[in-house]
Amino acid sequence: MRIDHNHPETAHKSLRESGIQQCGDGTSIATLGGRPLLPNTGVPLDLNWVQDVRVNTSAVERRAQSQVARRTVKKEWQAAWLLRAISCMDLTTLSGDDTDERVRRLCAKGRQPVQQELVQKLGIEELKVKVAAICVYHVFVETALHALEGSGVRVAAVSTGFPAGLSPLPERVAEIRRSVEAGAHEIDVVITRAHVFGGRWQALYDEVAAFKQACGPAHMKVILATGDLLTLRNVARASVVAMMAGADFIKTSTGKEAINATLPVGLVMTRAIREYAQQTGMAVGFKAAGGIRTAKQSTDWLAMMKEELGESWMRSELFRFGASGLLGDIERQLEHYVTGRYSAEYRHPIA
Repeated sequence: MRIDHNHPETAHKSLRESGIQQCGDGTSIATLGGRPLLPNTGVPLDLNWVQDVRVNTSAVERRAQSQVARRTVKKEWQAAWLLRAISCMDLTTLSGDDTDERVRRLCAKGRQPVQQELVQKLGIEELKVKVAAICVYHVFVETALHALEGSGVRVAAVSTGFPAGLSPLPERVAEIRRSVEAGAHEIDVVITRAHVFGGRWQALYDEVAAFKQACGPAHMKVILATGDLLTLRNVARASVVAMMAGADFIKTSTGKEAINATLPVGLVMTRAIREYAQQTGMAVGFKAAGGIRTAKQSTDWLAMMKEELGESWMRSELFRFGASGLLGDIERQLEHYVTGRYSAEYRHPIA
């Protein structure tokens, strides 16, 4: 059955309603099927659950193809969904030539991601739209914190030997602690892919649990590097183990693999999140990262979250885009909505 994302009951009714909606009574962070869900604290490793995981690859691929073939959101609903995408964005710079000045420029863009002229034409001044977080290497955490002070935008640091995750475990744990001590609000960690290939689920569980303990109050996003995991079943099993070990988010990719975020992988991971929520009563977030560069892709991912997990997951608390080039195209689409014309890319610089 097709779902009409333009219908008032299934999409935002106006731009003014595109702000983040809070869930529940303050203790739950999401609902699924009317059931309130708590933040994830992890559960003991259940090897039977992991071994029982199965994925029908052809069915997942057909479902992903139908996702992008459906009628997309249009007009004011599209603009509202694009604003929602901005509010769920981890604006990212993870290049070898990063500098303090580049990070400060990125933070300025994160504080005001849409040009003021467009904000006024859209009539959304009161929404105070901003990105969810700025994601940087550890060495730039302090720079980002100073640049974002008072904005409410969070600072995320990649850690644990990013992107390969092959440094010794004590060094990876110490790296997390250094970023948390520096003030990072969120830590993006990478797993040892060899644990997945070898079916060493206890080793993977223990590794992620050690990372979680080192994160302390910081939210932990566990990067599975799905492009390296070869099969969707591996993706599903790694997702389940990471959630059992206490992941606050599970994340597709580092952005450095040959294949990064794809909708089939997203479907497998979100359905693992749904099953975990049904079994434990706890909600885990999802982050799609790598290769998401167009406004149309962002609405495809938002639609998937809505259909697979519900509106509770269409908020920055439980859904993120890891992006560096996406924001520019979203701004161009918003300008087209306002003016009827597409602007040149150079009019929407990010850093």
